[in-house]
Amino acid sequence: MRLRLVAAFVLVVAGAAAWNYLRPIPAADVVAALPSNEVVPGSAPTLPWPGQGAGAIAVSGLGFVASSGNEQALPAASVTKVMTALVILEEKPLVKGADGPVVTLTDADVQSYRADVADKESVVYVRAGEQLTELQLLEGLLIPSANNYSQTLARWDAGTTEAFVAKMNARAAALNLKHTSFADTSGASPQSVSTPSDLVALGMLAMQQEVFAQIVAMEQVVLPLAGTVYNVDRVIGQGGIVGIKTGSGLSSGANFLFAANISVDGHSITVYGCVMGQETLDAAFAGAIGLLGAVQPVLHVRRVIAQNDVVANVVTQWGAQTDLVSTVDVDLVEWPGLVLHQKLESHSFVIDQPLAAGTKEGIEHVTLGDYSLDVPIVTADGLYPPGRLWRLLRLNL
Repeated sequence: MRLRLVAAFVLVVAGAAAWNYLRPIPAADVVAALPSNEVVPGSAPTLPWPGQGAGAIAVSGLGFVASSGNEQALPAASVTKVMTALVILEEKPLVKGADGPVVTLTDADVQSYRADVADKESVVYVRAGEQLTELQLLEGLLIPSANNYSQTLARWDAGTTEAFVAKMNARAAALNLKHTSFADTSGASPQSVSTPSDLVALGMLAMQQEVFAQIVAMEQVVLPLAGTVYNVDRVIGQGGIVGIKTGSGLSSGANFLFAANISVDGHSITVYGCVMGQETLDAAFAGAIGLLGAVQPVLHVRRVIAQNDVVANVVTQWGAQTDLVSTVDVDLVEWPGLVLHQKLESHSFVIDQPLAAGTKEGIEHVTLGDYSLDVPIVTADGLYPPGRLWRLLRLNL
């Protein structure tokens, strides 16, 4: 009887041990090591906004950082041509260094020229039969700000200026430019309206087109019949300004949409801005340079994550552990008061075979302003499955 009990006990113990050994290996826990939110130190500065009109400032990567706070839809004037050029380049792309298709001018183009001259608008001389490349038409559109070239481009692209204006408005809607509406291709109409923030968003997109950025940075260009024509933007190079477009001539005042490359902690950063409703173009230029001068000392570039920084910890129930580390450096331009968000995207995982150092086990999602990037994270050390003895004797449920 006693032997039977002992045998039964042994069987029970052996069965329990076998069950214990064969149970699934528990998943390793991943614990975040970085804060989920961090406020950029400092207070947002009071910027020298122009005394009249409105303005907005954005920084490459970060997006919008400041506005005068009194924005309302105003006539965009010739800044309208930024959308004209963008639609053309998106529908008829040009690579840098290419001239593009040749457009032969017609009597309709001459009539547009004469009508614009009669209305005392900004024009470039044309003649029926003249041949201009797409690049030359864009140069005439953006550098001397030829209203008649905007109409030529519109007819070439869409058949009629009305059809092209519809494309401009559709593009504005797609970009969520809620306070922007176009009535013409040049901005001669006071019904072509926008706000500084909308125009900055438009300018940031347009400057991603290499050909556009190349043109607006030019001080002058030579056209076949017109000869040398000069950029209306007279402050290229000042304060790092590399374009983009002026707009004036309407009773609502002068506008200046600008981009500037400035040095911040040894990094080249592009600042975008727009001032609208200024008394003169000179006042608009001065307002832009003043804003750039005030923005530059406030911006800083900080390494928020360094390569091999610990982003998370991996802990197992059998005592094995390692860190998850960043594979790259992350340098971000910062504006005081913005919130840096970090989110660990890595889940518990089962280690049922040896895991080598350097194995990717998730990402750290970093967001600041418009910055949004995923940082790969990998194991700092190798990890091994639990040993047989631990699996046999473990007491966890």
